[in-house]
Order: sequence, then structure tokens, then C-alpha cells
Amino acid sequence: MHTSPSSLPPFLIPCIVVFVAAWWVLICFSCSALTGWMKLSKRFRAESEPTGPISSVGPFPYSIYMRYWSHYSCLVRITAAEDGLYLSMLLPFRAFHPPLRIAWSEVRFGREKFFFRTYVSLLLGAQEQIPLRMTEGMARKLGILDKVM
Repeated sequence: MHTSPSSLPPFLIPCIVVFVAAWWVLICFSCSALTGWMKLSKRFRAESEPTGPISSVGPFPYSIYMRYWSHYSCLVRITAAEDGLYLSMLLPFRAFHPPLRIAWSEVRFGREKFFFRTYVSLLLGAQEQIPLRMTEGMARKLGILDKVM
């Protein structure tokens, strides 16, 4: 026996919408907590626009990795400015991912090898120490290799 769309209970569609929205928020919350974005947002929420000369990359087609090698590719725009490093997530993924501004004094630089590839590693926050890894090409385009070594 087949049911037609008109015979569906009227509350089913709103229930599905609420379920999908709740699932999306739960996923965004979990990702923010796992990667360290939530921890960084407690101290480094961006409250102003970048100042001075800026260089931006992303969100497409660059790859970045955060804590536990969590992959945030094609989701984050990174801006290197005179006053700090700015990170912002694409709007559909912004739940629990507010834009961040991290002063250069709170960033430590290094290099890291992972699966035969070398990454520029930024350790964000003196207290938080959340890693952010990017390719050397991305770091060069941002102009942060001059600050590295």
C-alpha cells in the first residue's frame, strides 16, 4: 500500500526540519570543540576588521588542518594583517565558529612533516596552544613565511 504526500501527517515536515537543524548545530558544536576553535574563541574573538596591509587566502581551494589533524579545507578564510591573524568560517558553518583575531605575539611558528609533506605550523594562543597547519605555498601567499624563520 502506497501513501500519497497528501496523506502524510501535517507535523512531519516541521519535525524533519527541526531534526536536520539540530543535527547541523550538533555537528558544528562538535567540530568547534574538537579542533580547538571554541577554546580560541573565548579569548580571541574578532571585534574589528584587519588593519594595515592585508593578505587573504581561502576558503577555496586551500587546505588547513587544526588540532588532531582535523581537516578544515575550503571552509576557512585566513587573513594575515599588520595587527594579527584573522580566521573566519563560511557562513553556513559559522555556528560555534565566530571570527577570530589572534595577535602575532600569540602565534608561534614552525614546520612539521606529515605523510611526506612539509607544513607550516602555527601554534595559536600562548595558553591554548592550538595548532593550525597549512602548506608552504599558502603561507607564502599570506606573507607569513617572513615571520617564520
